[in-house]
Amino acid sequence: MKIARLLLRLLVGGLFIGHGTQKLFGWFGGNGLDATAQGFENMGMRPGRRHALAGGIGEAGGGAALALGLATPLASGVLTAVMLTAIHRVHLKNGPWVTKGGYEYNAVLIAAVLTLAEAGPGKLSLDAAFGIERSGPGWAVGAAALGAIGAIGANLSSEPAPAPEPESEPAAEREQAAATPAPAS
Repeated sequence: MKIARLLLRLLVGGLFIGHGTQKLFGWFGGNGLDATAQGFENMGMRPGRRHALAGGIGEAGGGAALALGLATPLASGVLTAVMLTAIHRVHLKNGPWVTKGGYEYNAVLIAAVLTLAEAGPGKLSLDAAFGIERSGPGWAVGAAALGAIGAIGANLSSEPAPAPEPESEPAAEREQAAATPAPAS
């Protein structure tokens, strides 16, 4: 069981690190922060840059903590919040199956991180090295609650920001029109 938990933490945590750094830095074939921010804007999560930063930092930081076995319930809660937000904003409308853009992968990741919150990170972890024991059903429930609160907060914080107004004419044309004197009458 020691090795299985370690492998699960390394795999899931490592994938979250990769996904977060795709958003933040464009690593591993990702789009980077500017394109991710625009995608968040298009999903109605405004301001997009703030939400993209929160998602990327949550995934990369939560993934790193999970992989290291450091504050596993907190890491699990953060990652659950990001996955619940992704389900709500992107995948729910597509049904469960990932082949149709659904939420099955997100749900499996949530189950994995909450399992680690309950089981604890194991002996091969930073928590164990520091002599900290965090395991049991209460930790999983707490992580799930933190995830739900985080997802609700992310969704509520994006509602008041209005959508950017589309520009009717390109900026260069507006500048040209402003610089051109009006004809004398």
